[in-house]
Amino acid sequence: MFNNILIICVGNICRSPMAEYLLKTKLAHRSEKSIESAGIGALVGKPADETALMILSEQGIDATSHRARQVTTEMLANADLILAMEEKHLKRLHELAPQIRGRAFLLGKWQDDQSVPDPHRQQRLAFEYAFKLIDEATNSWLKYLDK
Repeated sequence: MFNNILIICVGNICRSPMAEYLLKTKLAHRSEKSIESAGIGALVGKPADETALMILSEQGIDATSHRARQVTTEMLANADLILAMEEKHLKRLHELAPQIRGRAFLLGKWQDDQSVPDPHRQQRLAFEYAFKLIDEATNSWLKYLDK
């Protein structure tokens, strides 16, 4: 059972918040699920990027309460499933907490381990592309998470 899900990117202001709030929406009917996000180099305390917030808002999702958090070994230990955006994120997480092997995967695992490129400080098109990949990837995870 994957009840505690942790989603990871770098700054925790673009990709992982988009994935967190999108997955929370898709699994809203499953109250036992805890879905959070954090960053390996988080911009601690910062809200989600304005463009990320706008794209989520256009989907009817309010992520304005999000504040960036730095990932901790405790967060990793408590997570049943850890989803990262890029292979280098997984490598860093395994350095922090080797015991997470077997619980940490790329968000795009079911899309041939596709990475989600970082849209930070890029134009809206980059955010739209990242959101599209996140949407596809979270849809692929639903059959494992909606149990």
